[in-house]
Amino acid sequence: MNYTPSNIAKITSGQLLQRADEKLTIHHILTDSRQIISPQTGIFIALKGEQHNGHTYLEAAYNAGVRCFLISEKETIQQLPLATVIFVENTLVALQKLAAAQRQKFNYPVIGITGSNGKTIVKEWLFQLLRESFHIVRSPKSYNSQVGVPLSVLAMEDTHDLAIFEAGISQLDEMKKLEKIIHPTIGILTNIGAAHDEGFVSKEEKIKEKIKLFIGADKVICEWKYAKYLKQNQDTQILTWGREKEANLQVLRISKRGKESRISAYWQGQKININLPFQDAASLENVMHCWLTLLTLDIDNQTIAERTKQLEQVAMRLELKQGGNGSLLINDSYNSDLTSLKIALRFLEQQSKDLQRTIVLSDILQSGKKNEELYPAVAELLAKFKIDYLVGIGNEIVDLKPHLPDTMQCDFHKTTDTFLANFKSDKFKESVILLKGARHFTFEKIAARLEQKTHNAVLEVNLNALLHNLKVYRSYLKPATKLLVMVKASAYGSGSMETAKLLEYQQVDYFGVAYADEGTELRKGGIKTPILVLNPEPSTFSQLLTYNLEPEIYSIKQLKELLHFLQAQNKKMGIHLKLETGMNRLGFDEDNLAELGDLLNQTKKIKVLSIFSHLASSDMADHDNFTKNQVVRFDKNYAHICQSLGYQPFQHILNSSGINRFPQYHKDMVRLGIGIYGVDSSAEISNQLRVVNTLKAVISQIKTLKKGATVGYGRHGKIDVSTRTATIGIGYADGLLRAAGKGNFSFLLHGKRAPIVGNVCMDMCMVDVTHIPEAQEGDSVVIFGEEPRAEELAKALGTITYEVFTNVSQRVKRVYVEE
Repeated sequence: MNYTPSNIAKITSGQLLQRADEKLTIHHILTDSRQIISPQTGIFIALKGEQHNGHTYLEAAYNAGVRCFLISEKETIQQLPLATVIFVENTLVALQKLAAAQRQKFNYPVIGITGSNGKTIVKEWLFQLLRESFHIVRSPKSYNSQVGVPLSVLAMEDTHDLAIFEAGISQLDEMKKLEKIIHPTIGILTNIGAAHDEGFVSKEEKIKEKIKLFIGADKVICEWKYAKYLKQNQDTQILTWGREKEANLQVLRISKRGKESRISAYWQGQKININLPFQDAASLENVMHCWLTLLTLDIDNQTIAERTKQLEQVAMRLELKQGGNGSLLINDSYNSDLTSLKIALRFLEQQSKDLQRTIVLSDILQSGKKNEELYPAVAELLAKFKIDYLVGIGNEIVDLKPHLPDTMQCDFHKTTDTFLANFKSDKFKESVILLKGARHFTFEKIAARLEQKTHNAVLEVNLNALLHNLKVYRSYLKPATKLLVMVKASAYGSGSMETAKLLEYQQVDYFGVAYADEGTELRKGGIKTPILVLNPEPSTFSQLLTYNLEPEIYSIKQLKELLHFLQAQNKKMGIHLKLETGMNRLGFDEDNLAELGDLLNQTKKIKVLSIFSHLASSDMADHDNFTKNQVVRFDKNYAHICQSLGYQPFQHILNSSGINRFPQYHKDMVRLGIGIYGVDSSAEISNQLRVVNTLKAVISQIKTLKKGATVGYGRHGKIDVSTRTATIGIGYADGLLRAAGKGNFSFLLHGKRAPIVGNVCMDMCMVDVTHIPEAQEGDSVVIFGEEPRAEELAKALGTITYEVFTNVSQRVKRVYVEE
């Protein structure tokens, strides 16, 4: 994009309040003050949402060098003395108007994709299938929202000759805004499922809203059953696929062999075929949309068939896992465009702290930019994110070298195999390593070399789900209410360091840990957010001081010990007072309050930061009267202490389950525990949460057992008929307790449940796969996740989900994924 501030003001119906640089030209949009790149040619747009306000971060963006701003709060201009400032009534609407204007500059075909599922897969497969025929601009990742769509469309340039954008909605009247921005010439409706049902009164209403994307389209592609909804657009050609004779692309037969599929169909009176390396129903449906789109674009079927054979799974996420030699490995290979590179570098920045920042980067293909324009932009990104060591792989990546800062180490190799032949492990020691490469560079070979070799059971932690759950709980809070997130017990098994880094980036107010050692680990990892230590021992007081940790103080004896320590050290400390209100675990009782007040009044070594208590049964409606009495007791004792102190520390009493059940008790802060990891007793909240933790293992061996055989220790697995069993590499030493055995629990394999046979062993267990003929050695098995849920395993074990999560052994590899 290429605009002057005057252009932007005119397009957005804005008012140019002040102009500091008459020659300023804007080339890109900035919306996050934490990710400022090329500030001198960007415009910061202060977007506003229910839980955030971009005007809060104007000063941070200004300090980062931004000198052009688009705002909707005039009073904030005082923070921007030397900047060009445009005022509009609504910054999101302004962003959308700017994107619509950018779209109108170009006449090449634009494909707009909507539906409930498959949008991103269809978009990425179309890119794979068409990249040899067109220079394509497309939505990065899943940029399909009211903000994501305009950011995608603003990337259109005259170097492209095809655009592919996806559009997602969650409620009425959203799609007409996206249609004005994308204005597709070709539309694709993937399918209509249950996603975002809560925003519509019926499935029909949702379909009618989605197809508003195609109001001005020349052609629309969909499955035959949806064509009836599109007949209303008289000037639009509807092209369908399906088994029905009326379908334009009529499916005749789908045959499967090995891991491949062959689809036969009629098109314009001729029988045509394609092969593809997938068999699942979702992939077959997605490829039909792609096949019909390519035929519509007049790509001959022989070319299509050659390309569909080469289709590759779409990498919908990046993975963070432990590498060797004290390193962390971020695997985001299989796509290499500027936007996804920026996203991956942002993720690397969150994880690195004191570690060396390393990137292995391939040639960036199909960018639509010439090398002399592309690689200086890549170099600027690498410099912005302070990369220490670059490994470039490919024939063109060496064009980066003249643009890199002198302080950056770099090595270049023509191929992945050449790099591996010259691999030196010491160069990757104590690093965060990002793998970012186009698929044909086979970076999985590099990942295999760099990964730490560990137990093959894996706990996948979905960071997008974690952030989604954070947003759910934040939506119940007033903007001024602070949020403490519990990351004790290794963040309920999820990994405290990785979880805390992500949440600190999201600007949570506090972290809670059980012990000083947990807080110390976070500080050593670079975490700067305030940390509340719930169980501080006198032996750790000096540790608390050294690492700026804030202790919970719950007794007179403990307070005196801390005061004695502080006097001896001549130091001061902030503390949090715990009150006993009915949990009967830890806390000051009412009869301690007078002595507590005297002790606090006699010293200047202590500052009370907060006063809090813990509810015993906030998740149980039968005990609501008890809960309310706890709060009454807390309020009374809080007021008493404040009177003694002469000031009012902030107060908090609610845990996860109380946040939505007792909004009247939010007070100054709430404490979010297991809820952020996807578990809540409230049906209202539980239905909104996403699963964060998925435990997986692998089939080591498959056996066929005859009638009369037994399985496992104690011979408790009795075989009554010929049975096919699979041995899974997970046992009670990994956290799968023995009570799950003897058929009490089952895993998910190829979409079917496989019950445990016999006792669970220390390192493995056996399951019945007689009814799953497709099961093979090496297949992945889900222990818990979306299905079966961890709650189901907890029920089988006669325990609670907390114990299931925290029981997962540290020898189980944690892999962090970001979609």
